[in-house]
Amino acid sequence: MSHEFRDLLKQVGSGSHTSKALTRAEAEAATRMMLTQTATPAQIGAFMIAHRIKRPTVDELAGTLDAYAALGPTMPAIAPDSAYRRPALVLSCPYDGRSRTAPVTPITALVLAAAGVPVVMHGGDRMPTKEGIPLIELWGQLGVDLRPHSLEQAHALLNRTGIGFVYLPQHFPLAHGLVPYREQIGKRPPFATVELLWSPYAGPHTLAMGFVHPPTEEFAKGTFALRGQTDWVTVKGLEGSCDLARGRTAIVGVNHPGQTDRLLLHPRDYGFEGDDVELGDEGTLGDRLLDILSGNPSELAKTALWNAGFYLWQGGAAASLEAGLAQAQDIIATGGAMAKLNELRLQAASSNQPLAYSHS
Repeated sequence: MSHEFRDLLKQVGSGSHTSKALTRAEAEAATRMMLTQTATPAQIGAFMIAHRIKRPTVDELAGTLDAYAALGPTMPAIAPDSAYRRPALVLSCPYDGRSRTAPVTPITALVLAAAGVPVVMHGGDRMPTKEGIPLIELWGQLGVDLRPHSLEQAHALLNRTGIGFVYLPQHFPLAHGLVPYREQIGKRPPFATVELLWSPYAGPHTLAMGFVHPPTEEFAKGTFALRGQTDWVTVKGLEGSCDLARGRTAIVGVNHPGQTDRLLLHPRDYGFEGDDVELGDEGTLGDRLLDILSGNPSELAKTALWNAGFYLWQGGAAASLEAGLAQAQDIIATGGAMAKLNELRLQAASSNQPLAYSHS
């Protein structure tokens, strides 16, 4: 048993009247002891439940991210001789995936990379308690197996194609080792919020973070300020993802040095109003996304265009949302996004790792 961890656990788990928040340094220490499992399983589970009940503070979230930065992977900046010169977009979506609405994040990434905007994503496998389909499986259905790559190979893929993926089981096994606790406690711990705030990329970038509940966005603002993350976008997205909804007004926060904006984007104003597409059969998602890349019209294709156009604008490839929507339409219609997928398939397979999925 870790006596040092027990003292920190007593601070957060003493009840509503006597518990007190950890300092940033204490939160970093507690996170280190959980990641390295210096703390016992009983202590880790108790801390996760107690911290969820108490609710984390921005200092605690910053401290946890400090531990992630110290012990976790950091993908190096894109090489200076790469064709991708723009700052990257880091798309941070909930690790527990999607279970109700159809995701289009891979289409967004392909369109952005085709336009010269590099994209970094991160995540793991099926995650308790939601167990929705994660990004890694979506890429697999598109014929891109990103799971076997070392961090160096993932960085090489980013340099060559403009798309990089930090995969938790392969690149951050310490954090992956805490996943079983989510199943055992039956609740999403504050680590689920930390994952949205985490940027595993060292180069210039804007972090785009999905959220569901307004307090999460407020936590993000305070935490970003403490850690010096000046370029960020918060999106009240589908199931907390980075995917903008079409069935309601998109609520977006945008921050750059010296400027903070609150955007209320009404899909009907741009001709994209409509219901959000249900997830349906998970096994057909890859084919549905391929249909979009082939230029076939559908409600899901409209969702993909709505998102790709927005992120082209936020990624600096388009001067306005209208221009971004037109550019996204052109990239898909002329085969640019499909060509990027084929390039990604080829480069991902170049390490002679067998692909787990096959889609033509």
